[in-house]
Amino acid sequence: MVVVKDLTEITVEDYWKAVKGEDEWWGELKAQTQRLVKRLLETVLDEEVVAQLGIDRYRRSQSRGGYRNGYRRRSLLTEFGLLEEIRVPRDRAGLYQPRVFQRYQRRQARINELVREMFLQGVSTRKVQEVAKPLLAAGISAQTVSRITRSLDAEVRQFHECPFRDSYVYLLLDGITLKVKSSTGVKKRLVLCAYSITPGGKRELISFRQATAESETQWEAFLRDLYDRGLTGRGLRLISTDGCPGLHRALDTVYPYVARQRCWAHKLRNVSSRLLRRIQKDCLKEAKLIYLSETKREAILRFRKWASNWRSSASGAVSCLEQDLDELLNFLECPRMDWIKIRTTNAIERAFREVRRRIRPMSCFQNSASVDRIIYGVISRLNKKWETNALNEFTHLS
Repeated sequence: MVVVKDLTEITVEDYWKAVKGEDEWWGELKAQTQRLVKRLLETVLDEEVVAQLGIDRYRRSQSRGGYRNGYRRRSLLTEFGLLEEIRVPRDRAGLYQPRVFQRYQRRQARINELVREMFLQGVSTRKVQEVAKPLLAAGISAQTVSRITRSLDAEVRQFHECPFRDSYVYLLLDGITLKVKSSTGVKKRLVLCAYSITPGGKRELISFRQATAESETQWEAFLRDLYDRGLTGRGLRLISTDGCPGLHRALDTVYPYVARQRCWAHKLRNVSSRLLRRIQKDCLKEAKLIYLSETKREAILRFRKWASNWRSSASGAVSCLEQDLDELLNFLECPRMDWIKIRTTNAIERAFREVRRRIRPMSCFQNSASVDRIIYGVISRLNKKWETNALNEFTHLS
């Protein structure tokens, strides 16, 4: 015996039991949406050709702009899935071209953007098709993904050529090493990067270039490119580096009059490597007090005390810090609120961590072009994020 509930007692669960299974229900809804979108698209195309010819179907006129010539069928991959067998009107002169999609276009532009974003987020070329298929109900081949991602090449060239406004107050320089396939096997490839800060605290990764080594020649070429594109350094207060000798010699040539700041994080790692394990913790703890000083004079006094305490037991560590002390303390000549951001190159190191996160699923890059695409993608995403997120603790210098 079937028990019929009173209408006031029927719940949403009761209604849901009356429809098909959840997966089948959503699948049917998606199919209906595709049919609706296809019908709407075909209506728009018909209206377009009517407007171009200047006359509706089955009507006669002496002022008409042409004649219909039936339809052609084509498919288009969209956010709603694959729309198959769309009826596209034709005219006898072959002049009509839909504004909705371009000639020979097989995918909506938004699909290309989706594929590119998946690629930049770390999904491998071959796995993009596996991810996209359940969403779009259509496969995307690895070759198609590669063609779509190659569209980044034009943006990379534009990024490398865009001029700079000479408005930066701080410049951080560093490099990251990556593995790239070559005709003779996997080789290490260095990517030189420049990170800038404006007077208002806006951060921006302004340039990157591939190199074979951190030599003076290659750093000079990188810096010369920055200079030629407009970064003459007139407003630069400080350039922070990791202490690479080749970079510093290149800076002597391109930006000889800009003060330099050696990275404290890199320097303390170098000091640590010269210490016995049993004294590392105490010696480094005391050394860190030097850069935490309130004034340059106080920092010098703390260094002298530290050197006096440790010179007998760790002369190599003391000499390592002593030889670069002036460049380690240059940040103290800048506004106090800026110190934490400019006394190290940690800001650019954090950007490198994002690059490493992106390439973690990959054993190595297939070629140099793929390096540029990935680095550009990560840099673009970070720069976009920073556009509305200036350094809160950064003093306004303008």
